[in-house]
Amino acid sequence: MITLTWLYGLAGAMFAAFAVLSASDRSNGKRFGNAAFWGLMALSLLAGDYLGGFGNGLLVLGLAGLAGFGLIGRSNPPTTSDAEREGWSTRLGNRLFLPALIIPATALFGTLLYNYTPVGDLGWIEDKRETYVLLGLGVLIAIAVIFVWLKPPAVAPLQEGRRLIDAIGWAAVLPQMLAALGVLFAAAGVGTIIGDVTASVIPDGSVFLTVLVFAVGMALFTMIMGNAFAAFPVMAAAIGVPLLIQGYGGDPAVIGAIGMLAGFCGTLMTPMAANFNIVPAALLELKDQYGVIKAQVLTAVPLLIGNILLIYFLAFR
Repeated sequence: MITLTWLYGLAGAMFAAFAVLSASDRSNGKRFGNAAFWGLMALSLLAGDYLGGFGNGLLVLGLAGLAGFGLIGRSNPPTTSDAEREGWSTRLGNRLFLPALIIPATALFGTLLYNYTPVGDLGWIEDKRETYVLLGLGVLIAIAVIFVWLKPPAVAPLQEGRRLIDAIGWAAVLPQMLAALGVLFAAAGVGTIIGDVTASVIPDGSVFLTVLVFAVGMALFTMIMGNAFAAFPVMAAAIGVPLLIQGYGGDPAVIGAIGMLAGFCGTLMTPMAANFNIVPAALLELKDQYGVIKAQVLTAVPLLIGNILLIYFLAFR
């Protein structure tokens, strides 16, 4: 059976390759810092279960130290030449994007096939992990298609991946860190405190006000913590589960799914979501580092209002 551990191993092997390639890249003055950073990422994915809580904590401190002291930097590894890229672009045009489309197509249609046909009865994939596994499979298929079709240098996918991940830098691991922070907040009882305050302020039976506080709270906590996955454990423990689901009998699927979307509205409006809002501005060399956020606010606010209404009208029918 293919389990989620297989995907961790695949991702860990990728980061390990980045670490090795970084260490051997003499053109990058911070090659050893990059090698150490991506090596620690590889270690967390390949052996995190064996390191235990204390070992993983030390690993996280190592990542923070390498990033905080500016020991990692961009790389510019040699892969294909500019002439080769221009030639492919001229000859193939938008067909160059076809391998990228293989990934979501494999995840979508593979999941539907696995869940709604007898294929799922074969038990090849860990239960409720089908989409993740098929997403990884889509990546491998896309890489295979690229090699058969374009015949790039053997190491090109890893070198291009390293170039991209080095450009993103420490922000690439920010979602995982913030998601863990959300779990810590929930374990510390922050959600319970917020729930008690909310219950004492909002009149009993005010479903709409409770939905409003839940959705806006998701957006605000996401803006503070930078990731809706970090905000969700807190707001679900505070309002989503005890008040909306248990108290008012709301639909858990609607509240959970659309509540996450409300949080993502906050993602659009915060520099804390560095990998979404600050990194693109840096990669595009925008004059205003907050230009992406400013452009997204007029989309985020109406979306948040829409999500509030959707929760209210769909979860309590």
